[in-house]
Amino acid sequence: MSQENTQNRNAQENTQNRDAQDMMRTTRWHNGEKSFSPFSATEMERRQNAVRDWMASNSVDACLFTSYHCINYYSGFLYCSFGRKYGFFVDAQKATSISAGVDGGQPWRRTFGDNITYTDWRRDNFFYAVKSLAKNIKTLGIEFDHVSLDYRRQLEEAFPGVEFVDVGQPSMWMRTVKSAEEHKIIREGARICDVGGAAGVAAIKAGVREHEVALAATDAMVREIAGAFPFVELMDTWTWLQSGINSDGAHNPSTNRAVEAGDIMVLNCFPMIFGYYMALERTLFCKHASERSLDIWEKNCAVHRRGLELIQPGARCCDIAEELNEMYRAWDLLKYRSFGYGHSFGVLSHYYGREAGVELREDVDTVLQPGMVISMEPMVMLPEGEEGAGGYREHDILIVGENSAENITKFPFGPEHNIVGG
Repeated sequence: MSQENTQNRNAQENTQNRDAQDMMRTTRWHNGEKSFSPFSATEMERRQNAVRDWMASNSVDACLFTSYHCINYYSGFLYCSFGRKYGFFVDAQKATSISAGVDGGQPWRRTFGDNITYTDWRRDNFFYAVKSLAKNIKTLGIEFDHVSLDYRRQLEEAFPGVEFVDVGQPSMWMRTVKSAEEHKIIREGARICDVGGAAGVAAIKAGVREHEVALAATDAMVREIAGAFPFVELMDTWTWLQSGINSDGAHNPSTNRAVEAGDIMVLNCFPMIFGYYMALERTLFCKHASERSLDIWEKNCAVHRRGLELIQPGARCCDIAEELNEMYRAWDLLKYRSFGYGHSFGVLSHYYGREAGVELREDVDTVLQPGMVISMEPMVMLPEGEEGAGGYREHDILIVGENSAENITKFPFGPEHNIVGG
């Protein structure tokens, strides 16, 4: 090796040694005080202790949550991934969020519990941070439905000999029955949905583009959230206005298409509050609707009304779906049904979260329980080229009680209310 190469290598090693001394692998950036949370300490302890009870019953030493929804639900912190890993570690004594240095002290301020920050200086620092918390464990709960094959391999390398147990499904069932404090924030979200719906409808007229309507509704909801909560993070609230052919899918984004007189539209308002998702969805027509469109719309509203009646404590999800199927079948519309009739509400969003055990589908036999929150959202889509083409969808949110279910969505639906833009 030449003298120059030796000198370069020695200089590189000296730099690495100096960096290793100066750059910590983990730290605790506990900047400021804990931020406002809509949930009490009693509520957050209830959630974390439910995990501990499950651990004790299943001989699991600790759990590492990694998904948006579980970290948010159990800690109060909603992360922004941007290609980095995040975690929430729960054992019998402590609960600690694990976050990247790029976030500063915000994860600490939002976490009900401790927080440890890992730095970017080495690629495996996240696992180093987890190992600093998970000492002498033999079993570790992880979310099988969130951890990829590569992620699993990295965990196995970090914890040789440790048995991994799925906590994803058990945690999903823990989240399906909401507390009174969760009901309170969901009710407020439903109210804010209605604010967004009113602003969106007011913005609709022939010639206005979809995105302009969406912006009007979103702006109204964000301002309403900001005014309703102290120190709330204003993130992820959004609106879709789907018009014409763009109404054929429930999750089609808004575009710059201009609304035309006679267009079918679906307005979708989604406020996000402390990680909780709420929704309002309404079929609309601009100025007028054809006779065939009115017929399909009225029939879908009839299914919606019946669905609202069927959501009751003790009802099975599959039985609700089957009865509503019969209504569509009688009108030869079942072939146009797009998806299930409703789903659980809580900590979820368009890019994370799902409580698949509570969906109004033929293959879900879950019995509705008091405390659950679920939507009714029937949709049929008539393909392009057919008379009355487009997607017809209504959406309300219901809280299941001891003896009945309460519809907390107040925005009206149907042709008598939602032919707009005149």
